[in-house]
Amino acid sequence: MSLLDRRSAPCCMAKPWPRLPGARGAWRCALLALLVVSAVLPEQAWARKVHLARKYRRGEKMVYETQLNTRTQYQLDPPSLQTFLPPFPTTLTMRQQTTVTVQDIHPDGRVDLQDRFDRFDIQSTFPEAAPENLRQAAQQAQDEFRQEVAGHALTAHYDREGRLLGFEGADELLEPLDAPLRESLRQALRVFLEQLGGNTIYPGHPVEQGETWKRTLSAPASKEYPFQSEGESTLHYVGNTTYRGVKAAIVEFEFANTLTPAQDSLQETGPISQLQAEGVRTEIHIQGQGKGRLLLALDNGRILQNQSTVHQTLNARMSGTAPDGPSLPQPVRVLIQTETRMEVEGSGK
Repeated sequence: MSLLDRRSAPCCMAKPWPRLPGARGAWRCALLALLVVSAVLPEQAWARKVHLARKYRRGEKMVYETQLNTRTQYQLDPPSLQTFLPPFPTTLTMRQQTTVTVQDIHPDGRVDLQDRFDRFDIQSTFPEAAPENLRQAAQQAQDEFRQEVAGHALTAHYDREGRLLGFEGADELLEPLDAPLRESLRQALRVFLEQLGGNTIYPGHPVEQGETWKRTLSAPASKEYPFQSEGESTLHYVGNTTYRGVKAAIVEFEFANTLTPAQDSLQETGPISQLQAEGVRTEIHIQGQGKGRLLLALDNGRILQNQSTVHQTLNARMSGTAPDGPSLPQPVRVLIQTETRMEVEGSGK
């Protein structure tokens, strides 16, 4: 059969494509390869511009499973300064399930969220040198705290950028605890609520795959949070995925900030407050940095997943004379370093 005959023959008589390489065979191989590659490419490879913004709806609910692990190291110079400070936990682990409900949305963009603890567990460890009676008291306090927290609710307030303005409902839980455990728990709750609210992660304009944007972390001190903050975060839109049936954007982030306590609040914040109460002049400087990965729902920007690590270093320089104690022979230094790892898993739909 001639070539002309082959071209005019009925389709049922057509010969299969030749297996020898040629222009047409190469094109078919390329098409097949493209189809195979497209099947295994992640969704973000085909992503278009998306508008990542938190859109609240009054009454909206979301359930989160959270694990938070904090490790703390203390360095005192001179070591005799230890006599001024009680032992503080070196590790703190919190596991909880919370139901977050949008309570109110204000005209200026502020929002009030209720965080109800459906389940709660906490464990802490103290330095080996800590007295046994302190360890036992801490364990008893943890057991009581665990029972009281279950079913309790906090109300957190955020601005339109997702920055935590303050939270209520924790004082009645924390006040009965000894100062070391109380302050550690207060800071752990703050870290959790900050990350849950978004904390200035949204770009404010449509973004495309691979795009990076920056957000300021600067904020003045307030009654609810007596630290002035200066810093910046960098966020990167990696692409899209599906999380428990919800289409989501993958966002990686890193940040660095500096916290300076307001002078009129030093008597009320953290373990250094005990030194302040003794008449010791204190200068405090806190530096933080962190990084992580977020999944944000494409429909309304809610956080579906948060995996992050936060490092903080507190430097305190002290001088003066305690009214009921010895004079400090020279300016002394306290260095407190913490590392907090947090994993938050949302319920999806």
